Amino acid sequence: MAESTVPKGAKRSVTSEVALRGKKLEHGDGEVVIIGGMVLDIHATPSVRANSGTTVPGKVYYVRGGVGRNVAECMSKLGAKPFMISAIGFDMAGNLLLNQWKSAGLSAEGILKDKDIETPVVCNLFDINGEVAAGVASVEALEKYLTPDWILHFRNALPSAPVLMVDANLSLPALEAACKMAADMECPVWFEPVSVTKSRRISFIAEYVTFVSPNEDELIAMANALSGCDKFQPLKESQKKNISVMSLFQLLKPAIWVLLENGIEVVLVTVGSKGVFLCHKGGPRHSKKPTEKINRSGFGGQLFNAFMQKCPPSRYSGFSELNKSSHFFAVHFPSLAASVVRLTGAGDCLVGGILTSICAGLDIMQSVSVGIAVAKAAVEAEANVPNAFNLSAIADDAKSVYSGAKVLFHQSML
Repeated sequence: MAESTVPKGAKRSVTSEVALRGKKLEHGDGEVVIIGGMVLDIHATPSVRANSGTTVPGKVYYVRGGVGRNVAECMSKLGAKPFMISAIGFDMAGNLLLNQWKSAGLSAEGILKDKDIETPVVCNLFDINGEVAAGVASVEALEKYLTPDWILHFRNALPSAPVLMVDANLSLPALEAACKMAADMECPVWFEPVSVTKSRRISFIAEYVTFVSPNEDELIAMANALSGCDKFQPLKESQKKNISVMSLFQLLKPAIWVLLENGIEVVLVTVGSKGVFLCHKGGPRHSKKPTEKINRSGFGGQLFNAFMQKCPPSRYSGFSELNKSSHFFAVHFPSLAASVVRLTGAGDCLVGGILTSICAGLDIMQSVSVGIAVAKAAVEAEANVPNAFNLSAIADDAKSVYSGAKVLFHQSML
C-alpha cells in the first residue's frame, strides 16, 4: 500500500511517490485485476412507509460497497484473490473499508491512501420492499485521485490476468488508460456500467471492451451513446407488464445489436425477475483467452469440480467457439426464487460469480449460471456481499439455472 501526502486539491503524479517499477506484486498469477470504487454505503431502511418532511422508525446500516470492491469481495469469498486498484482516505470510511480488505487476506498494494482523499460514501434510502427509493453519492475522489498515472504503475499485474474489470466510476482518462494498457497486454476487458449516467462512458472505450453487464436502462443509455443520438427509449413499466421473455428480448435486441456492432463481443443484460440475457457475436479480439489463465485453487476449484459433474460444457458456449464463431446468438437464463432482504449487491455478485467461474475454467454459460446462483445468495443477505457462500447450494442453484437456459436467437453473420 502506498501512503503519501500532496497539497490539498492538487493532482498527484505518482511517478515521484512510489517506486514500483521492477517490484514483484503481492498478488498471485492468474487473478483478475479490478479497477474501480471502494465506497462506504449507508443504508437507511424504514420499518413503515416513509413520509416526506419527517423521520420514521427503521434501521441504519454501514455497509462496505462500491461496484469494483463488491465484485472483488465476492470473488475473494469464492476462493479467488483479485488485485484491486482504487483510492480511499485516512478517514473513518476509509479505515472501515481497508481493515476489512486486509482481514480478507487481499493485497492493498494497488489502493492509494491519502489524508486529502475523502473516501467515497453513498447514502441510500430504501422503501419497505427493499428497493432503493432515493440516494446521495459523494464519489468525486475516484475521478480526482484514481488517475492514469496511478493505474499505469500496476501494468505488470496484467500479463498474468485473465480479465481486467473496470467500473464506470473511473474518469474518462483513467478508463482509456486502463483499457489501452489491457490492449497492450492482450487482456480482455469487462466494463461494469455502474449507473445509467456513467454507462454512457462506453462510447469512449468500446473498441477495447470484450464484456459488458448492463441492466435494461443502462443498455439503452449505452446504445444511445454509441449511436450518437437518443434512438432508443427506456422500456415503460406498461410495456414490461405480463410480457414474455421472448417479447422482452425482441424489444431490447436492437439496442443489444448496437453494442455488438461496435465490437463488444459479450453483452450480458440483467432483466430483473425475468433473469439474464447472454448475447454474443464471435470475432477475434484477443489472442489471450481467459481460459488460458485458470485458477482452480480453494473454493473456486471445488466449484469447478462440482459443477462439471452436474452440468458438462455446452456446445454453444466455450470461449474458443465464442471467438471463432461467425454467429450471433442469445441465450436466456431464468432467475431463481429468493427470500429478498436487499437488492443492492445482486448485480455485483452476479459479475463476481461469473468472473470467478471463468477463471476456474468453466465456460460462459456455466459461469453465468453460477453467477445467478451467487446473486441469489446476495439478495438474501443484509450486506452487499454475503459473509460466506455454501458450495453445495450454489452448485445446486446453478444447475437449476443451467438446465433452464434456452437459446432465443441464433443467426449466421456470413
